[in-house]
Amino acid sequence: MLRSWRVKLKLLLATVTLAILLSWLYLFVGSLEYGRFLLLPPCLGEQPSRDAEREALASRVRRVEEENQQLRLQLSQAQAEGGDGSPQWGASAEDGDPPGSERSNRTACPKQRTVHKCELLHVAIVCAGHNASRDVVTLVKSILFHRKNPLHFHFITDSVAHQILQTLFQSWMVPSVHVSFYNADDLKAGTCPPFALSQPKVSWIPNKHYSGIYGLMKLTLTKALPSNLSKVIVLDTDITFATDIAELWAVFGKFSDKQVIGLVENQSDWYLGNLWKNHKPWPALGRGFNTGVILLLLDRLRRLGWEQMWRLTAERELMSMHSTSLADQDIFNAVIKQDPALVYRLPCFWNVQLSDHTRSEQCYTEVSDLKVIHWNSPKKLRVKNKHVEFFRNLYLTFLEYDGNLLRRELFGCASLPSPPSDQLQQALEELDEDDPCYDFRRQHLTQHRVHLFFLQYEFLALPNPTDVTLVAQLSMDRLQMLEAICKHWAGPISLALYMSDAEAQQFLRYAQASEVLSARRNVAYHIVYKEGQFYPINLLRNVALANTQTPYVFLTDIDFLPMYGLYDYLRNSIQQLELPQRKAALIVPAFETLHYRLTFPKSKAELLSMLDMGSLYTFRYHVWPKGHAPTDYAKWRTATVPYRVAWQPDFEPYVVVRRDCPKYDQRFVGFGWNKVSHIMELDAQEYELLVLPNAFMIHMPHAPSFDISKFRLSAGYRGCLQTLREEFHQDLSRRYGAAALKYLTAERSL
Repeated sequence: MLRSWRVKLKLLLATVTLAILLSWLYLFVGSLEYGRFLLLPPCLGEQPSRDAEREALASRVRRVEEENQQLRLQLSQAQAEGGDGSPQWGASAEDGDPPGSERSNRTACPKQRTVHKCELLHVAIVCAGHNASRDVVTLVKSILFHRKNPLHFHFITDSVAHQILQTLFQSWMVPSVHVSFYNADDLKAGTCPPFALSQPKVSWIPNKHYSGIYGLMKLTLTKALPSNLSKVIVLDTDITFATDIAELWAVFGKFSDKQVIGLVENQSDWYLGNLWKNHKPWPALGRGFNTGVILLLLDRLRRLGWEQMWRLTAERELMSMHSTSLADQDIFNAVIKQDPALVYRLPCFWNVQLSDHTRSEQCYTEVSDLKVIHWNSPKKLRVKNKHVEFFRNLYLTFLEYDGNLLRRELFGCASLPSPPSDQLQQALEELDEDDPCYDFRRQHLTQHRVHLFFLQYEFLALPNPTDVTLVAQLSMDRLQMLEAICKHWAGPISLALYMSDAEAQQFLRYAQASEVLSARRNVAYHIVYKEGQFYPINLLRNVALANTQTPYVFLTDIDFLPMYGLYDYLRNSIQQLELPQRKAALIVPAFETLHYRLTFPKSKAELLSMLDMGSLYTFRYHVWPKGHAPTDYAKWRTATVPYRVAWQPDFEPYVVVRRDCPKYDQRFVGFGWNKVSHIMELDAQEYELLVLPNAFMIHMPHAPSFDISKFRLSAGYRGCLQTLREEFHQDLSRRYGAAALKYLTAERSL
């Protein structure tokens, strides 16, 4: 007996020693960067040794394990000899859960699955409309923040989301990220079943969910996505990741031979059918499953005949249900109810559902490693949950996170060639860092992220050949001008806003809270995200100009208020002057006030009276008269019909031109020569310059911009501007030949 207890004591000491060493090793390995493989945490897998210390520790652990095994053997022999009825020590916690017990949603390691560092992960997202296009950016940011693998996003979109997201990803230029688009309209139409069984159409399914017909698109992915794509993670746009998506991808390795769909159990009582009197949900297995996060083995689903499977199920249930309440989720659950073997139950932390009255708290109080947050209530961030502040702060972290910081390389992974990225990199490498104007040239090459149509935009260009859009650009310090401009201009407006990610969210809240702005649907807001030290004024103008829909554009600045009724006056003038048949730029004379409060003149007569009284002035008459003097204000006072003026050096009027006019030269950033160069090119292309006799606009006072301050204070800034002017003249001469010599001659005569 004494020998037996000594053996037990040795075994206990060895077990404690082994536990301490394993804990230390786990913490040490966890502090290291990912090695050759990304493992499903918190389980440990094999990794190449990093240094001698780690190898020594591993060797010591192995020796302790061997000693422990020998002690176990001795104890077993002693018990067999003694037969004293002592408790057995041979069972280990690593042997698994007790028979019949549930694993709950705790992370376990029954089966190790690795994801290679450079394995391409596929993610499918259905996205339609302006709001969803804005929401999906936050999801993408959360994925990019944690990811360590190349990604391929598959977007099923309408035409609006396609334009927005295609421009965003092209301008974002994130390394090792590929994007494909699929037309949702192709998945909508179709005749009612059973006439279209071979086509994955969904328009025949009545759906009461707020997602509309797009909430049914996930049913069609086996046909919509490429036939050689074997598996994909499918996500709703209202998802936020709190971990590396590769961990979720690794779960595919846990599927049995029959499992084809990975889902988290629904965390509300919806499918239990007891929410209210006569509540009748679609059939589901137990509580049912939520389809905000789905793992799909596409190849197996295709072999099973998934399209026909879900169609036949939907047809049968719609005979009694008449419509879906939760879109695709109802149909997925009805199919799983018929064949439960199809589903792999994902742990709850892969889809913590924050809708009202859910059991999500039972999930996130049991686990320490939340993976995915799902804002699956129409209330979104205003959902009722006592811990909502914690989740909201996590969401806001990515909402306002600087997307430029996510342009990081995945070292060690070969990336597909990207001509735009390669050309940009080559141009950057060719820059001379000793050039005094290096910062200007670097800014010109900066690739800014662009999010088109940031807010709802519903203006449809009428067939009117004289319609005109107001085009301008602004930054955060000019937001106060938006409401006033909207009151003065009833027509369509295209604005480029230069903002950081956080400022874009401030603008969103400002616009949604404004009665004036929220009532307008014909104002297009295009966010150009901040990067670099100069204000890219001509890039902003080009973004706003390129995304107009009318035949004509009014090129102005945000700090000018157009006269009341200018929109109608311009359309009439375009028609009367027969502009569609001629090449002309209509000049709107510019004035200014030094008073922050102004009784805006309602007519030309009132404006002339205020001009005579000294409450208004011709624009920049006291600091830059050359900019607008060629307008000939003296002639304008008495003019009743449009009159032609000649180009002169430094002339920079505000004009109405055809939408296909020359673009602004983007080498000019900050202050100086950004409009002058554009008017010069209009003249080089032989545009007539016509001054409108009954049109005017008034500049409102504001604090000087940061760029004009740099221009005034820095001789180096002014010297670089002169260098850029000379280079522009040379380029103009190459494009227009002898016709451009007059600009160089005029420049030298100044």
